[in-house]
Amino acid sequence: MSRERKAYPKEFKLMSVELSYTRPDLTTLAKELDINVTLLYRWRKEFSSKQGSSFPGNGKVILSAAEQEVANLKKELRETQMERDILKKAISIFSKGDNKYSGS
Repeated sequence: MSRERKAYPKEFKLMSVELSYTRPDLTTLAKELDINVTLLYRWRKEFSSKQGSSFPGNGKVILSAAEQEVANLKKELRETQMERDILKKAISIFSKGDNKYSGS
């Protein structure tokens, strides 16, 4: 059976991270909060790297303007590569069709 994934509110995550910086034993703190200690470490890492934009909710990451531009460019590149591959296949299909009829 699959377990349902728990969702924690942003306030709980922030409070947990703040407590983790004041407590020497994170394993005990995680048990008190009824969370896995690795989850607490992950929250601390996200908070230290993103500060105010950490824990946006629903798994949607808030990106800086530069990160958003990079994401948009990567998406555009993927789409362009897909279009190119489709055109390559179309050209190979049509070029095979030309050879069949040109020899008769």
